[in-house]
Amino acid sequence: MNDYVLLTDSSADLTDEMVRELDVQVLPLCFTMEDKTYKNWPDNREIDPGDFYRSLREGAMATTSAVNVGDYTDALTPYLEEGKDVLVLAFSSGLSATCRSAQIAAEELMEQFPERKVYVVDTLFASLGQGLLVWYAARMKQEGKSMDEVRDWVEENKLHLCHWFTVDDLMFLKRGGRISSATAVLGTMLSIKPVMHVDDEGHLIKMGTARGRNASLKALVDHMAETAIDPGNQVVFISHGDCLEDAQKVAEDVKTRFGVKEVVINYVGPVIGAHSGPGTVALFFMGSKR
Repeated sequence: MNDYVLLTDSSADLTDEMVRELDVQVLPLCFTMEDKTYKNWPDNREIDPGDFYRSLREGAMATTSAVNVGDYTDALTPYLEEGKDVLVLAFSSGLSATCRSAQIAAEELMEQFPERKVYVVDTLFASLGQGLLVWYAARMKQEGKSMDEVRDWVEENKLHLCHWFTVDDLMFLKRGGRISSATAVLGTMLSIKPVMHVDDEGHLIKMGTARGRNASLKALVDHMAETAIDPGNQVVFISHGDCLEDAQKVAEDVKTRFGVKEVVINYVGPVIGAHSGPGTVALFFMGSKR
């Protein structure tokens, strides 16, 4: 019986249209900016991403918090009461405690509903990397795959999903403790942009630098050239921190160099954008290694 629910959190940065098309349930994460707390819904009902990034550029500070166990319990219980199982694809444990909250809630709920199953997959990703895994899972569900089959595929393949990104403003990485103050100041003076990716434990790590914005965007696609598996037949996801033209430039490069036919572009949502800042561009695809 194919009666189960796919649930993820809003750090997956899926568009509202995709959420509806894929029939995925999304638990919104929260962020606080200028003494007001917002829920990060896929339809941006509480704040427009453009307004969020405009505030960051004007000097506003945004902070984020993980989903707690009670939030997950409240989100999952109605489906279990309806007799449905749930597969949760969660925000990377290397970046947030959200996944651990989901795991604790799942353990407690399976004791309360012993006839039901709740699986939690640590995607080891954020933004549209997490979203791309959700996309694959939802497509498999639509094809009639069981929850066990979908979970096993995601677990077996998540380390083949590659995530490369660059940022435009190093000060946001400094605030998050990703780079030192000296590195941020010197890098800003010399227009040096970091090129980063996600390791096998879901952490963001610096892999290199590029001199200037265009070079850093090209570096993302160069890394895709090194590891992508059959790129012409992939769907590629790109997320951006309010810099659509740069994201489109990467998309065109990907299409030209690899014959990719479908590229999905969306904002880096506020939960991730609070730490990466305006000007972030991230590229996600399936590859032979991370």
